[in-house]
Amino acid sequence: MSTEKLSQMLKEAVSSNRTSLTNQKTAAKITTILIKSGLKPFKTNPSLLSNLDSNVTSLILSNPNLPLQSCTLFFNFLKTNLSLTSQKPSLKTHIAIILRLYKAGKFKEIKEVLKFIIFDDNLRYPVEEMISLVGFECNDSNFLEKFCDLYFRVCVDNKMFEEANGVFGYMEKMGFKIDERSCILYLIALKKCGKGDSLLGVFRRMVESGVEVSVYSMTIVIDGLCNRGEVEKGRELMNEMVNKGVKANVITYNTILNAYIKTKDFGVVTEVLRLMEKENVEYNAATYTVLIEYFGSVGKHEDVEKLFDEMRERRVEMDVHLYTSMISWHCRRGNIKRAVSLFDDLTEKGLVPNAHVYGALIDGLCKTEQMEAAQMMVNDMQSQGIDVNQVVFNTLLHGYCRKGMMDDALSRLAAMEKKGLQPDVFTYNTIASGMSKLKRHEEAKRWLFMMVEKGVTPNVVNFTTLIDIHCKEGNFVEAKRLFQQMERRGERPDTITYNALIDGYTKKGKLKDAYKVRDEMEAKGRIPDVYTYTSLVHGECIYGKVDEAMKLFNEMHQKGLVPNVVTYTAIISGLSKEGRSDEAFRLYNEMINVGHMPDQRVYSALVGSLHTDFNQRTFLFKKNACERICLPNHVAQDSLKASMAELEASLRCWSSHPTAIDAAPGKYVSTVGNQIIWLWNPCKFVSFMTSIINVTKLYAAWIALDLMFLLKSVCLLREVSSVDEEDLRETETPNFIMNFSGL
Repeated sequence: MSTEKLSQMLKEAVSSNRTSLTNQKTAAKITTILIKSGLKPFKTNPSLLSNLDSNVTSLILSNPNLPLQSCTLFFNFLKTNLSLTSQKPSLKTHIAIILRLYKAGKFKEIKEVLKFIIFDDNLRYPVEEMISLVGFECNDSNFLEKFCDLYFRVCVDNKMFEEANGVFGYMEKMGFKIDERSCILYLIALKKCGKGDSLLGVFRRMVESGVEVSVYSMTIVIDGLCNRGEVEKGRELMNEMVNKGVKANVITYNTILNAYIKTKDFGVVTEVLRLMEKENVEYNAATYTVLIEYFGSVGKHEDVEKLFDEMRERRVEMDVHLYTSMISWHCRRGNIKRAVSLFDDLTEKGLVPNAHVYGALIDGLCKTEQMEAAQMMVNDMQSQGIDVNQVVFNTLLHGYCRKGMMDDALSRLAAMEKKGLQPDVFTYNTIASGMSKLKRHEEAKRWLFMMVEKGVTPNVVNFTTLIDIHCKEGNFVEAKRLFQQMERRGERPDTITYNALIDGYTKKGKLKDAYKVRDEMEAKGRIPDVYTYTSLVHGECIYGKVDEAMKLFNEMHQKGLVPNVVTYTAIISGLSKEGRSDEAFRLYNEMINVGHMPDQRVYSALVGSLHTDFNQRTFLFKKNACERICLPNHVAQDSLKASMAELEASLRCWSSHPTAIDAAPGKYVSTVGNQIIWLWNPCKFVSFMTSIINVTKLYAAWIALDLMFLLKSVCLLREVSSVDEEDLRETETPNFIMNFSGL
């Protein structure tokens, strides 16, 4: 509304001070009718209403004898029955009802009236003009200050930031007290709308205007800066405000920590943790969650469990977010047993698992190919009223495809479509990848082509899958053509795409081509990851170039890459084939120390290395394994005793077997008291165990007893008699005396 119009309105307001007797009579009559009507619908003579103007309406609404509810009913009547009155409610009328609401402390209702004003072109004035008019109607500084605060909040709530700035400026100019709570709403609104660049400016204006800023305002701004990647600027603000008496709290530190972890500036993470300790800032559940995710990501597995135990000791209340992080972390490590235990712990504490918790556990079960358990989790999830979304369906599909259960995967796909969920890029890619793993390459391609036919635009992942299929077929010409095609289409190949080519070349013995692709990816700004190096390590080991593989392995550490289970398995297998058992066992120990669980391939490789270098290494391996495994209780011990008897009988039974003739395990000494003593020749024992496992089903017995380590060491028992390593060195053919006390 223009300034001229405002001036005219003010003139009318001045003249209205000499209100005619007619206006007063009209106002009095309508007021009487309203009082008599109470809360019933307002009814009166249309001719009486025709005399209504803003002056009459203001007289009615400002009459202290008229209850507030009646005022509100009358005001709403005027807004909704425009045909009965000579004019719609003016700004003056709105100000009158605001005054009545203010006196009654109805601030929420005032905000509703203000919202109506700012969205009506006929009522809305420039900020200063509007406030001036309100001040003219009521010269009460307390009311005007509160009005400005509410007006500011309404502008903020409706994302009218320019108007909000205008109100803020007016309050500054008039010396009104600016409520920090209103400013916090302003900061949050700016952050939510992606206006992070304005946050710091608004905050500094708050400080300069004398707003009593607290740690909450500061933390919102720091969080906004961190989200923009300006972590250092956020930390500088924290230090600046500390000097002004605003001390950072745990939420502030959590914000800074999380930002540094995301940028992988781990050195500063330690620095911030020390600062928290110095300032006596205690961790809360969110701090532990951030740190658990951090330590898990850098392979510090012992620290993760230590933090979790520390939470229990300090009785920090654990929330669903923390459990989600722990469950997800254990699932990524393949420790499903622990993940399920944590899930049970969560429910026992009365916490309600959400879709994220179920999703993490289902994902972990699928990745370890425990599909029956995963489906049970899905059923449990549905029984809790949590809907199975596309992410969960895709996770199940991925699990079935990973296990080669394509019929089950397609069945879940049909169920997903029946539910009204359409297959997306990930769905098609999962099916194609599953077909490819089963060497059903043509079907895999058909699924990807079907995706395009159904209007789903292929992305980098789909191109990568198709390139991987061609690499597995040995069709590198087509793989390279697709690679170039995706670049022409604007799909920039990512590290995984390059890895597909590198892996394909290494498995076909084309190591020069593999290294060429690696050089190309680095030249284009793609950083080789753990999978890049694992493919190259595996390729070098396949063709006996173990020294080159070790160079790559060491290079990984230099670049801050943490080798995964596959990397360790490849390099240990390569070293074992070369008879380099010292190095193989060193990496085996390193693998365990960083939290990776060796699988049967690692143990098989290590057993193979023992044939070529067996002297004291066997003892060390056996000792190491015994320290890491807690053997079964007395029930399992009884089974173990029976299995030992079966082993002796098996030896006599199969002594004539070609592979066992030269594998006599040594001398059997009968039971002495409550002890069973075995005297083994280690080299012959390993050969013997290998031959027995090849020709019998005894393997199942060892699995049942949790004694898988019998496949990769001399023997694992509850107690091992003290065998000095020096004594072993002096013995030409080392013998191991295993003492099974208590059996």
